[in-house]
Amino acid sequence: MRFSVPLSCRVLVLAVLVASASAPASAASPPWHGARQLVLVTTGGWDDDHGTLRRYSRQDGRWVPAASPVPVVIGKHGAAWGLGLQAPRTDGPVKHEGDGRSPAGVFPIGTAFGYARALATAMPYRALSATDWCMDVSGAPHYNRIVDAAVVGADAVKGSSEPMRRDIHVHGDQRYRMGFVIESNPDAVPGAGSCIFGHLWASPDAGTAGCTAMTPGSMRNLLRWLKPEDHPVFVLLPRQAYAAVKDDWQLPALEGSR
Repeated sequence: MRFSVPLSCRVLVLAVLVASASAPASAASPPWHGARQLVLVTTGGWDDDHGTLRRYSRQDGRWVPAASPVPVVIGKHGAAWGLGLQAPRTDGPVKHEGDGRSPAGVFPIGTAFGYARALATAMPYRALSATDWCMDVSGAPHYNRIVDAAVVGADAVKGSSEPMRRDIHVHGDQRYRMGFVIESNPDAVPGAGSCIFGHLWASPDAGTAGCTAMTPGSMRNLLRWLKPEDHPVFVLLPRQAYAAVKDDWQLPALEGSR
């Protein structure tokens, strides 16, 4: 059986289709639109080494605060655009190896690590050994990767300044007692920065070589909260840059001074 559509209805449908075709397209979702956990660090400016860490959960399409803000320290020279999930940017400093800046942008949160055999976290966990190193020598085969020298060979980590068991190799240092990988420069582009972590701070007044550091209590609460199935991302931005990208990147509105 065929149904005949009146001419007036056909004209109305055509008008709707024309109007739809001429309407502006909605903004594309960012590559991290599937993330349901957000760890956000903001600073006062590109050269600031102190900032604030906030946690958010996505509920009904909105970012909802998941905990009270906590203080952190970042690179001793501030921040610079890193290689992450966002398109490359040059409207500010650009991260390079050894610059003492933390990478700015959006990054997946990777493996948790620590000195203990296990930690209270749902994230994949690496219990560090005395032979674990992160390769920070630009252009080396294992650049920007944590490797076990007992597996890859001592020559493969030659020149690295990043022993992961700092308590053993660096006078009892506890900074890597608990931490997680911030997956900056995932393709190991030579010179673009390496071995970027969240870890414990040495003091509230000491910036890092390029990581984000916090108190043991803040780290412990963060690791307990993270869930790999929620595809957590780490965002670090100075406030001016944050204001410029917030809407396009679908980030939450900030409260507070930093």
